[in-house]
Amino acid sequence: MNIRNATLTDHTAISNLLTQLSYPETELFLPGNLERMLNQPNSHVLVYDLDERVAGFIAFDFLTQLVVKGDFARISCFAVDENVRGKGVGKALEEHFANLAIERECDRIEVHCHSRRVDAHRFYYRQGYHESPKYLMKSLVDQLKP
Repeated sequence: MNIRNATLTDHTAISNLLTQLSYPETELFLPGNLERMLNQPNSHVLVYDLDERVAGFIAFDFLTQLVVKGDFARISCFAVDENVRGKGVGKALEEHFANLAIERECDRIEVHCHSRRVDAHRFYYRQGYHESPKYLMKSLVDQLKP
């Protein structure tokens, strides 16, 4: 299988994939964020290697719930190189992640996917996701210290 745990040395490849998703200049802070995520026991980043380069990645967290027995899994970021989309890279990453969630006894997977990402929505629907009626968010950007 071409899927493995990400390492800090993958940060440039991951940053390039994020640029394709319209998140430019992540290279400035991604190494630190990736290091923090890789050092948290419930956070994970997997990459898909194709022809000796990172062709995609998925970042996710397992979260404990108070009101039901199992955990749930949340995709925090997911990208496949635009040059290999439609070749099974995303499907393989998502299915591998879903199997990890099942092993963890998660009762669901959640992902926030911006309304402008229509192709991503089609992908998630093919993978068995359905739309949740409401997603609420509170921005704290203006309250962060510079």
